[in-house]
Amino acid sequence: MKENHNEGVLTLSTLRHTWILDLDGTIVKHNGYKIDGYDSFLEGAERFLKNIDKEDMIIFLTSRTGEMKERTEQFLKEHCVRYDAILYNVPYGERILINDDKPSGLRMAVAIRKERDVKLELQVVEDEAK
Repeated sequence: MKENHNEGVLTLSTLRHTWILDLDGTIVKHNGYKIDGYDSFLEGAERFLKNIDKEDMIIFLTSRTGEMKERTEQFLKEHCVRYDAILYNVPYGERILINDDKPSGLRMAVAIRKERDVKLELQVVEDEAK
């Protein structure tokens, strides 16, 4: 994961943000609910989620079927993870984010790819100049 030439650092504006996060393999162990019988956070993921500003929006994407809705949401609730929406039945293919930049030059789309089931190491810093 590389952003702004500093490993694991994401520099954002002071505006509110929308976080669109994959669930399995990014936040929780991929298929952990099938393999282990329960979900478990990847190292650093729970702390990362709880450090997201309360005014930011969090949207989870998952290929899990709607049948997993109650179980998935109960896990998040038990760990006091807030979110605004969870989209279930998301196709297995690539996820594509398209957005327009502001005339001021502010980038309005950021995409980060990470290795499946690897520790989530991402430091978010706000830059008032952005």
